[in-house]
Amino acid sequence: MTSSAIPGKATQNGSLAWRMAIAAALAIAILAIARSPFSPAPMPRPAITNAAVSAPRPLPPDARPQPALSAEDARTSNDRVPIADPSPLAARPFTFAGDDESRLRARDCLAVAAFHEAGDDPAGERAVVQVVLNRVRHPAFPDSVCAVVFQGSERKTGCQFTFTCDGALGRVSPPAALVRARAIAQAALTGAVEPHVGLATHYHADYVVPRWRDGMVKLARQGVHLFYRWPGYWGSPAAMRRTPPATIEPRISAMAAASGSPAPAAERPADIGLLPALARPLPLAIPAALDFVLDPQAATGTFALKALSLCGRSADCRVAGRIAQDVGFLYVRRGGSEGAYWDCARFQRADQAQCLPKGPALQRLLAAS
Repeated sequence: MTSSAIPGKATQNGSLAWRMAIAAALAIAILAIARSPFSPAPMPRPAITNAAVSAPRPLPPDARPQPALSAEDARTSNDRVPIADPSPLAARPFTFAGDDESRLRARDCLAVAAFHEAGDDPAGERAVVQVVLNRVRHPAFPDSVCAVVFQGSERKTGCQFTFTCDGALGRVSPPAALVRARAIAQAALTGAVEPHVGLATHYHADYVVPRWRDGMVKLARQGVHLFYRWPGYWGSPAAMRRTPPATIEPRISAMAAASGSPAPAAERPADIGLLPALARPLPLAIPAALDFVLDPQAATGTFALKALSLCGRSADCRVAGRIAQDVGFLYVRRGGSEGAYWDCARFQRADQAQCLPKGPALQRLLAAS
């Protein structure tokens, strides 16, 4: 007896054959495409590069503010941006390496920048000076103090520091305020650091919103100014390893204009003139309200009592006692600490730590208010 075929078995065999035929056809097609001269080339493997090398060098900030924004709206917008780095890394102390003439130019460029940008406010001036020196070390900016300060000043808009292109240098500035600014500048060029703004290379007033703001890391507020650094590598200490060469600071014609006297024709356009207030010997950079005249015959301990009386309960205070134009006594109170210093060439002190320092140390003490 012969067994009959199982129903559906032939159908299954036929279906399997069709599937095998389709698979073979697909394999042949894929092989043909792979051998075709029009097949795409394989994607190259991305090269692994060092971020410090591959990161494009940033451009100087666009100095133009966002259009059609009121001062009130700008402040509201700026307040919404939190300080992302409330304890920023402080910059390394800056030591100027140029000759004496270049040092004077650098000091004066820093001084006019500090005064015109922050007014007669020592804390604000120190912050501005620190930004300038941070830029001098950064490869995105010129490598000299005056070149950084006056970058873009040949344009009516787009200058990096507003005072260099808005006519401010042509107006008369208070000589005493400029002298105080020079003391701060001199201290910074001999190693004084303003840690509050860290490695900031940018700042703006709180009543404007510049186009570059949202691409930056907000570090601090000082007065009406808000301070920022670049994110990533270009805002790190590694990006600020440039040591400015001992080159000659450029001559800036606008500095001569600031003095109110025209530059000699033979020296245009590369002339520079010290501001009259900056060209004089540096007196003590202390507001007149906190000065008093010393009595050389009085007990030296009374100098400190007088200073305490003048300072009252002020948390930060600085008082100078003068003999003619010379400083014979200085009292400084800042950040919960205080110190009294005498001119030990005139007044004998048993503790030499109470003697007024000399040179750069004195400049830093005078600038620290």
